[in-house]
Amino acid sequence: MAAKIGTSARAVIVRLTIGSFSVAALMGVAALLSGGSFGRTEGRVLLTTLLVGVASVAVLCYLATAGTSFQTVGVAGGVTVAVPVVTGLLLIWADLGSGPQDAAGRTFGAGTTVAATLAQACLLLVLGARGRPTLRGLLAGTLVLASVLAVALSVVIVAQDDPPSGVLRGMGVVAILDVLGTVVVSALSRFGPQAGAVSLSVPAGMVASIDAVRGGRSRDDVLKDAIESWLSDHRASTDLRPGGAGPRS
Repeated sequence: MAAKIGTSARAVIVRLTIGSFSVAALMGVAALLSGGSFGRTEGRVLLTTLLVGVASVAVLCYLATAGTSFQTVGVAGGVTVAVPVVTGLLLIWADLGSGPQDAAGRTFGAGTTVAATLAQACLLLVLGARGRPTLRGLLAGTLVLASVLAVALSVVIVAQDDPPSGVLRGMGVVAILDVLGTVVVSALSRFGPQAGAVSLSVPAGMVASIDAVRGGRSRDDVLKDAIESWLSDHRASTDLRPGGAGPRS
């Protein structure tokens, strides 16, 4: 099992993500406000800003799985997103020949498709994995549809062949169902009934204490372990009393 990303590592990733996009954003603003004609260099700077911004959003989606059992999906996304970033920068700044440019374009398209699908999967897993069985089933179905669509799009991009009309129609149906599933899972996870879940109000001082000891685990996991430990001790103390009587009055 892969080691969970700790709080300090997550903080570093967040700072790097914010810092890289801040630099790209400043470059974009400078290109727009520099005056003079809007030329090729300015266009490249703005495309770089857009590329880094989208990649930064994707990284934050992957980071949402840190400290959970789905962290492997987030790590896979973090590795995959490097492909469209590198090839995108090559396409923007390098004067490639027709052959290398075509190969880089196909790699960029397929990498973007896979990276976006993994970002979608990370968000859905974090939102819906603890829902009711029906919601978890819908989540699984949506992830299957997203995977099928990602594979089909990647094949079309890499092969650069015009697929038959029936294949395109099928991909369109899968895409619509994928979006529908994503919307429903997101809405029900946030606003729908939970499977026996309750909300707990934790004082701010206790939250700080939890963060100091939880390591790579989520706050929910720490609270769950604490409650289970208390219940176990309570049952043990109850069973040790004569006659196994109920809780003390």
